[in-house]
Amino acid sequence: MLGPTAHNRRVLSGMRPTGRLHLGHYHGVLKNWTQLQYDYECFFFVADWHALTTEYENKSVIRDNIYEMVVDWLAVGVDPASANIFIQSHVPEHAELHLLLSMMTPLGWLERVPSYKDQQEKLREKDIDTYGFLGYPLLQSADILAYKAGHVPVGEDQVAHVELTREVARRFNFLYGREDDFVDKVEAAIKKMGRKNARLYSELRRQFQEQGDHEALERARALLDEQQNITLADRTRLSGYMSGEGRVILPEPQALLTPMAKMPGLDGQKMSKSYHNTITLRDEPEMVVKKMRTMPTDPARVRRTDPGDPDKCPVWPFHQIYSSSEAHQWVSEGCRAGTIGCLDCKQLVIDGMQEELAPIRERAVEFSANQKLVENIVAEGSEKARCVARKTMEEVRGAMGLIAS
Repeated sequence: MLGPTAHNRRVLSGMRPTGRLHLGHYHGVLKNWTQLQYDYECFFFVADWHALTTEYENKSVIRDNIYEMVVDWLAVGVDPASANIFIQSHVPEHAELHLLLSMMTPLGWLERVPSYKDQQEKLREKDIDTYGFLGYPLLQSADILAYKAGHVPVGEDQVAHVELTREVARRFNFLYGREDDFVDKVEAAIKKMGRKNARLYSELRRQFQEQGDHEALERARALLDEQQNITLADRTRLSGYMSGEGRVILPEPQALLTPMAKMPGLDGQKMSKSYHNTITLRDEPEMVVKKMRTMPTDPARVRRTDPGDPDKCPVWPFHQIYSSSEAHQWVSEGCRAGTIGCLDCKQLVIDGMQEELAPIRERAVEFSANQKLVENIVAEGSEKARCVARKTMEEVRGAMGLIAS
């Protein structure tokens, strides 16, 4: 269940401040953000509280990296005129919602999140037997639900986190969405729509509840969005009434699957700082050349004339990103026949990579030189984000019976 159609156009995504970003971040996340920002209402945030779940002893790592990461976002084309850029800890409503959701979220839901035990195994050298680490998926849920985001761009390995958020929202709406006078308020809201629209809404509701017609559900929610005579609270009540539940206070988000990142590291593994196999977005041209020229190739090619297999070479995936189809054929044939050298092969990738990175480096220099501008962008984005989150928390507090201060 999604909730009012207006919220379906809102996207929420964040990244931990881990330092300067690399090509893996660019191709895996940031390219997608730069496209989404023109099609959706986007909220992109620096997840500094999430960074504390594993780096709570390293405060300087987080503090020093926040604005460095925002500079990289701006340099690749994330546009503050089209997207809200903010820092998680500058919107305390995230923490409040996390706290309130923790009161009703079963412990077993958190323990079964696939990444929980997986990360414990990978980060065995860190002391992460903490509530913060156990509860970080619920903090992610609070991040999403604070903005009533309709879509969350994730890779397949993160879908479980979105599903947890859907379960949390569903439980919250079940516990707190059914007001004592819910039916009376629904009937009054239907009357406000006018006879024709009221009859259409009732028919669409019947089609959905009796026949499971999801097209009828979407048509009804679009109809609700068009109504000028009902309040937002009435819209959420009528949306919940459509699906046989109470008022939808926290709409369930949908996972927006992003194309699988194809950016390998310099050693053939996933590009990651922890593997020391990255090319950062701000590496100087000479450093890019050095890293690419020294990266390993097909071990079968000891001499230039030795035949090789592109599928066994870590450089080949880079060609899929940075070379033309004609170049692919030239490289494949030349490698298999032993008629081209590995440096010749790499040069095509280097040229394509330098062309892509040059404008990013240039913009990064400009933003780095204007720290005040970056701070203002973040401050403005944080205030806009907080305005949205405040409204959500007013509804959440009221639904849970908390008295307004």
